[in-house]
Amino acid sequence: MDFVEAEGDSIDSAIDNALKLLGVPRDKVTIDVLSEGRKGILGFGAQKAKVRAALRKAALEPTKDGGAAEPVDYAALTETAVSVLGEILQRMSVAASVGQKSTAAGAEIILEVKAADSGLLIGRKGQTLEALQYLVGRIAGERQGSEGPHIVIDIENYRERRRKSLEDMALRLGEKAKRQRKTVTVDALSAADRRIIHAALQDDPWVTTKSLGQGSYRRLLIIPEGDRKIRDEAIPAGHEPVPARPQRRGGQSRGAPKPAKNEG
Repeated sequence: MDFVEAEGDSIDSAIDNALKLLGVPRDKVTIDVLSEGRKGILGFGAQKAKVRAALRKAALEPTKDGGAAEPVDYAALTETAVSVLGEILQRMSVAASVGQKSTAAGAEIILEVKAADSGLLIGRKGQTLEALQYLVGRIAGERQGSEGPHIVIDIENYRERRRKSLEDMALRLGEKAKRQRKTVTVDALSAADRRIIHAALQDDPWVTTKSLGQGSYRRLLIIPEGDRKIRDEAIPAGHEPVPARPQRRGGQSRGAPKPAKNEG
């Protein structure tokens, strides 16, 4: 079972239910929020929150006999990817050259395209570039016969510029969500863009981020609920803070004994 859909009274409880069904910890899955749910009025019209939890794919998957899959031939996969991308660009009648960027071994294969009309290949918000990357990854991966490393296509350092732009936007919207104490919604983001925003805000204890919707381009929610998380971590389980007793004017506590009158 690669993924499950689960419901709960809240998003967190729906995620917990999905993890129980899959039998894995939180860091082994990716979560997409399908519905935030709603409380309804006087119990009517209430809807449960719903999420989809999908198992993360490992670079090496076990075979039927329990052994490990064959190691990926990175040189052959890179050569295949370069050839596939070059053929696609040629069929698009785009004059361009394709090379490989150096990366950490085993992490990903980055192909760098140099073309006169780079804007045409990037497209609006990188959509054409994402489509090219998807095609090359599928074709080259199938020819290699393995999932292999992630194939990335870059044009004129667009990926890095896009990453910085999204990180700046994530920090700005995160501050807005905390300041206004309202959930901020970012529409129509690709999976790669959503991952960048998730990563940019994952260490901020005052906000959480969740994907919402279906399809390749989904909404992302920036939720200002970190104050609750800080409080829950600071207070031991089973203990609740004692509310301060309200004060009357002049600093005297309500219900305090009155001073005795002078009888003489």
